[in-house]
Amino acid sequence: MKLTVFGATGGIGQEIVRQALDAGHEVTAVVRDPARFTVTGPRLDVFRSDLSDPDSLGEAVAGRHAVLSGLGARSRADAGVAARLTRSVLHAMDEAGTRRLLVVSAAPLGPVPDGHGVADKAMLAIISSLLKDVYADLREMEAELAASATDWTSVRPPKLTNKPVTGRYRRVVGGNPPRGRSLARADVAHAMLAMIDDPATVKQGVGVAY
Repeated sequence: MKLTVFGATGGIGQEIVRQALDAGHEVTAVVRDPARFTVTGPRLDVFRSDLSDPDSLGEAVAGRHAVLSGLGARSRADAGVAARLTRSVLHAMDEAGTRRLLVVSAAPLGPVPDGHGVADKAMLAIISSLLKDVYADLREMEAELAASATDWTSVRPPKLTNKPVTGRYRRVVGGNPPRGRSLARADVAHAMLAMIDDPATVKQGVGVAY
């Protein structure tokens, strides 16, 4: 497949690119600063853009089977970037006629699953309060997705870690796995790539966790 990856210098974005190349896909990695991007490969094209001009992104998304995005706030100070930058991606995809889009969101945007105990619910409430601006940004991003013409999927992991890929995790379409407390960034990337051709995940939020 021909894939485009936004946020390719981030932890999840770089994992998407690496795993996609290892699987034999052709990848266009969209980056703001190529010096921060260390992945190489014969089927890799690096496209430089800060996403400030959505009209300049047409070449990056036209003719692609899917677009995958690791865009999002890296801290509370960055809250707002997920919705704003995803809006640019959606505009470019609409202009190019590219439909499949998978993005990274967060588990607290999904429903609280059955099986969550009092301690789990209390911890979720604390995290949601501490990161309320980040989650408000992600809710706005998901609203933009829902209003778009794309065949979108919002992948919602819990706490992220830097452990190696396992390919073994749980997923719930339209919900979250019970007591799902963490997931490696590498396995988030693995899950996103696995969902590209899965019709059950289209126009859905999908919770993923160990």
